[in-house]
Amino acid sequence: MADAFRDFFGFKRLTIKIGSALLVDAESGALRKAWLESLAADIATLKANGVEIVIVSSGAISLGRRLLGLDATTLPLDQSQAAAAVGQIALSQAFRDILHTHNIVAGQILVTPNITEQRRHFLNAKTTMNTLLDLGAVPIINENDSVATSEIRYGDNDRLSARVATMVESDGLIIFSDVDGLYTAPPHLDPAAEFLPRIERITPEIEAMAGGAASHLSRGGMRTKIEAAKMAVHAGTAMIIAKGAVDHPLRALAEGGRHSFFVPASTKRAARKNWIMSALPAGRVTIDAGAGQALIKGTSLLPIGVTQIEGAFGRGDAISIFDPSGVEVARGLSNFDAADAQMVLGKRSDQIADILGPVSRTELVHRDNLVVLEAS
Repeated sequence: MADAFRDFFGFKRLTIKIGSALLVDAESGALRKAWLESLAADIATLKANGVEIVIVSSGAISLGRRLLGLDATTLPLDQSQAAAAVGQIALSQAFRDILHTHNIVAGQILVTPNITEQRRHFLNAKTTMNTLLDLGAVPIINENDSVATSEIRYGDNDRLSARVATMVESDGLIIFSDVDGLYTAPPHLDPAAEFLPRIERITPEIEAMAGGAASHLSRGGMRTKIEAAKMAVHAGTAMIIAKGAVDHPLRALAEGGRHSFFVPASTKRAARKNWIMSALPAGRVTIDAGAGQALIKGTSLLPIGVTQIEGAFGRGDAISIFDPSGVEVARGLSNFDAADAQMVLGKRSDQIADILGPVSRTELVHRDNLVVLEAS
């Protein structure tokens, strides 16, 4: 088995996302302990071959609902939070005990969006994760569903896993799913759907191929996996979607198991720009062709080049920037809140002070806080 892992896609630091449907039996609600034991054995082999591992795990609510005797498919917020509080203990104990059989120490980190979206908290969390890795431990990351609300949450662990992978600068992100990769259409609905083994660039056509959530245990689907891939590859992290239900899922991949591979950007961005790129956008703006060409040349985004503003973002929030055809071309931190941005939309820089009063900057997004996406 070790030989199969010797050059595991060239990854030296790997983030693995495990969904609820893999960890928890759909009928009984019990932990799939034998599967988790097989995964732990794979992780031990990878670590023995010099690969650092980070795990982003779902399953706390699914485990907690069984322990509390909650049978409803959809839980109200208070019961969902209670289930998470109970399930997080069971989940962390399972990881601790099973990894311990391979002399691997697990460390749990519960996060909410403010931890990764606010720069100071982001740096603190990154330091903790890197320190655990330096000490040979395996960080186990999950959204803190016991306190998260519908207004303050990631909503799925696909995007969270991409956020974590870019935070710790992983070479690769593996999202284990109930399907073996990306198809041109949901294969359970379209028998003629074609499998895509390698995705060089995430185009609007690729995004259109994604379907919805496949299981009542999960909040994600192929759509959220594509969004995660966008975060990862633009930060220089390769991403793989593979079927995870088989025993020893990492070994299956190492031995040539079917998967979709999302090719990372050719160069890694500086850490701050990685953070900007993988931040959850609070809004979006559409720009004209001239502004798009200016961004490619390295200029700031000025209000005069903006044609449309959407979302309720605040000053300092991340926003996505789209060209006239609807393709995301950049992401950055806004100097204005949405209301002020709407007021100066299409205006020249010398008009902004007359509209808003004295301002320190007239750019909607300064070039230092802007990441232009690589074209195909």
